[in-house]
Amino acid sequence: MIASTLEPPYYAVIFTSIRTEYNDGYTEMAEEMEQLAALQAGFLGIEHAKEDVSITISYWKDLDSIKHWKANERHLIAQKTGKESWYRTYKTRISKIERNYGYMSDLI
Repeated sequence: MIASTLEPPYYAVIFTSIRTEYNDGYTEMAEEMEQLAALQAGFLGIEHAKEDVSITISYWKDLDSIKHWKANERHLIAQKTGKESWYRTYKTRISKIERNYGYMSDLI
């Protein structure tokens, strides 16, 4: 699903990763993180693409909202576990969205 967002400007956190073979608890933690993020002030939405390289993009009202999410106690545990067990490599990028546009077909 494509996330609904505010009119720009707003921010995107782009998390790109390559996973290890270890999966214990990953799916449950990912679902919990998505639900928890949705409760955070300033959260606007999230999108995923999962193949050999996974990309998760979360959208935020401002940089302060991103800072608070990064410091969330449960999120810190997920970050630590990810580094120790679930990810071979990852990169987080934070971008300011200055413009957006789209299209929606009547065929949907």
